[in-house]
Amino acid sequence: MDFIILEKESEAGGLCRSKIVDGSPFDVGGGHFLDVRRPKVNEFLFGFMPEEEWDKYDRDSRIMVNENEINHPIEANIWQMNVEDQVEYLKSIAIAGCNLGTEMPEEFVDWIYWKLGSKVAEDYMIPYNQKMFSKDLNQLGTYWLDKLPNVSFEETILACLTKKAYGKQPGHAQFYYPKNHGYGELWIRMANAIEDNIEYNKDINGIDFTSKTVTTTDGSKYQADCIITTIPWMEFEDIIGMPDEVRNSIKELKYSSIQTEYYAENLDTEAQWIYYPDLKLSYHRILVRHNFCPNSKGYWTETNIERIHMDKPNDNYKYMNQYAYPLNTRTKPVIMLELLNWSREQGVYGLGRWGEHQHYNSDVTVELAMKMADELETIY
Repeated sequence: MDFIILEKESEAGGLCRSKIVDGSPFDVGGGHFLDVRRPKVNEFLFGFMPEEEWDKYDRDSRIMVNENEINHPIEANIWQMNVEDQVEYLKSIAIAGCNLGTEMPEEFVDWIYWKLGSKVAEDYMIPYNQKMFSKDLNQLGTYWLDKLPNVSFEETILACLTKKAYGKQPGHAQFYYPKNHGYGELWIRMANAIEDNIEYNKDINGIDFTSKTVTTTDGSKYQADCIITTIPWMEFEDIIGMPDEVRNSIKELKYSSIQTEYYAENLDTEAQWIYYPDLKLSYHRILVRHNFCPNSKGYWTETNIERIHMDKPNDNYKYMNQYAYPLNTRTKPVIMLELLNWSREQGVYGLGRWGEHQHYNSDVTVELAMKMADELETIY
């Protein structure tokens, strides 16, 4: 099968790219790691970057809440707080709606109170999600919340009594990170393996569904029997052949922009990353580089573009990701279902975090790409 990949940047990797900053890799798109849970995906990726070039880690992610640094998720690790705080959080969770048998609400903020109680909601979940996603959290739906760790009230009590975590743990419980490179090295090697099929610095801004042609900002045109798009749909300024109602719905899709910023100081923690719900801090998460990237130092922060104004000017290395996280707005499922189904009928396939407007991790996108490759081989 003949194919060509049009890459906007001068190198492959997208949000998973890495730069050398202060002598060590800095992952410009934030924290990206290779989850161990998809062996077929990992076997495929190890074909480009062998397993012996990776270190394997047990996840150590933490939350800084009310001056308690505890492991994530919060419901499973309340036992790590001081005793007085444990009592207050347990009292709050005990009378959460889900534990009293009340009906699950449809709005995101109401769901947080219903599922986790007022203390977890107000001290952690609401401020953290406001920092990461949006001030108006009720534009988000609740359909995506099965992605969150699920820890029952009984398991929270058991954790406090036995002083160990119970319940379903979050993703990346174990993960790989390269020994001698940033995460972006993997995708550069993959691109090098198919270098004759990639054109770089091709910024696509138009698509014609009638002729299955894409146009770049420099005026180049590319026609194909099948198009796979992994770029944000709102990047298509010119769309030909799409029904008005479908095209107009793209304008309703929302996303957040995140700046990553490097700091040279080493932190006194064994955590690989830490979540910060405190609204007085501009950033929502830090990645502690020296705890997963060998022979490095320092850490980097992730800050929503809406909160950068809180920071004092400095000369630190910074990188702005315009498209960082797709937002799970209430109308998104219907929009994307109609958009992807209609496009697929025209031979245009949305794939990955932006092609499907889903908050996928990199291992998931590879798995989806592998499945799509198998499907398209039977069609074309």
